[in-house]
Amino acid sequence: MTKPAWEPHARKLADQVAHPASRWHGPLTTTPRHVFVPCWWARGKQEWELSDGPTDPDTWMRAAYCDRTLVTRIGALHADHAAPHQAADGLPTSSSTLPSLVVQMYRHALIGDAHEVLDVATGSGYGAALLCRRLPERQVTTVDIDRYLTDAAAQRLDRVGLHPRVEARDATGPLPGTYDRIVSMVSVSPLPASWLAALRPGGRLVTTLARTSVIVVADKTDDGGAVGMTARDWAGFMATRDSDDYPPSLYTQLGDQVHEPGEHVSTGRYPVLRVDDAWELRSMLEFTVPGTESAYQEGPDGQRTAWLVHPDGSWARACAHHFDNPTVHQTGPRRLWDALERIRTRLNTAGGLPVYGVPLTITPDGTVHLKRGNWAATIGR
Repeated sequence: MTKPAWEPHARKLADQVAHPASRWHGPLTTTPRHVFVPCWWARGKQEWELSDGPTDPDTWMRAAYCDRTLVTRIGALHADHAAPHQAADGLPTSSSTLPSLVVQMYRHALIGDAHEVLDVATGSGYGAALLCRRLPERQVTTVDIDRYLTDAAAQRLDRVGLHPRVEARDATGPLPGTYDRIVSMVSVSPLPASWLAALRPGGRLVTTLARTSVIVVADKTDDGGAVGMTARDWAGFMATRDSDDYPPSLYTQLGDQVHEPGEHVSTGRYPVLRVDDAWELRSMLEFTVPGTESAYQEGPDGQRTAWLVHPDGSWARACAHHFDNPTVHQTGPRRLWDALERIRTRLNTAGGLPVYGVPLTITPDGTVHLKRGNWAATIGR
C-alpha cells in the first residue's frame, strides 16, 4: 500500500522537533497535522490573508509540517468560515501552536504512562492528538471556550481515529474532572483556582502567565496550593478570553488622551523599544506593575513611539528618532516609563533579571508568589 503523502513531511517534522529516542517522536511522526489545519491566516503586508490548504496541497503540506504556529482565527472569524480571498484585520484568537512548543510544554509536565491529562485550549486539536498518540485516549481531556473549535477538533480527531474527551467550557471556571497533569496552551492572569482544585495530590500544572513569556511549572502541595519554579526557557501564548474576541486594548480605550501632553515630561535614559518583543523586560514589567499593556509605532522617518497603559488610567508615551533619547510624557498615579527604565537599569547593571528559573509558591486561590534572594513579586487577585 502506498503511504499517504503527508507521512514523509510528518517524519521530517518529528526529526526536527524531537530526538528519535524521545517518546514524542512517534506521536509527531504518526499525527497528520494538516487534517487539523485545513485553512489558516497568513500575515500579509497590512491584513491577514486566507490560506486554503485543499486548493494548494503543496503549500498545505509545507505549512502544516513546518515548525511554526498557524493562526486559525482572527477576532471572531475562523479561517474555516472565511470566503475565498477574504482578508481579516484584528488580533489572533486561536491557532495551531508550533509543534516544538506543544511538545516543550508536555515535557515540562513530565507526563507518565498512567497519567490523566487535561489539555487547556483545544485550538485546532493537534495537541490533543499528540497526547492521544502518547497515552490511551481515555486518559486525555481537552477543553476550549469556543464550541466551534471543540466541535471541529472532535470531528478531525475522529477522522484520524482518536476519541479523547472534548468539551466546550470556560477553563477558568469549574473543570470536568480531576487530573494528574494540567497543561495550558493559553496564558492566564490570575491563575484559576479551579485548576488547583482539579489537580490530584502530587499532580503537576504547566502554564504561562499573561503578558509574560514565563512558564510556570508547579506541583500540588498538601494545603491545596502548589510549589515549583518558572522554567529556564520561555513561551508566548494568547491570553484567555470570555467572548468571541478580546476587548479593546487599554490604549484604544483611552483614545486621544495618549497623544496629548502628559502631566510629567522628561527625557528618557534609554532608546524607545517595542516592549512586547523584549520578552525578559516585558515579563519583569508585568511582575513589577501587573496589568500594564503596551503599544508601539514606527514611522518611515525612523520616529519610534511606545506607549504603556495601566487599568488605573496611568499612561506613558516615549518618542524619539531612531536610537535617540526619547521625550517621555506620563500621566496618572503611576510613572510607567520610570518603572520600565528601572528594570532596564537593573538588566544592564546585574546582567539579568529574575524572570526564568525563579522559585514560586501558589496559594489555593491561585495567587502566584515569586521570590529570588531579596526580590519578590506577586501575581494574583
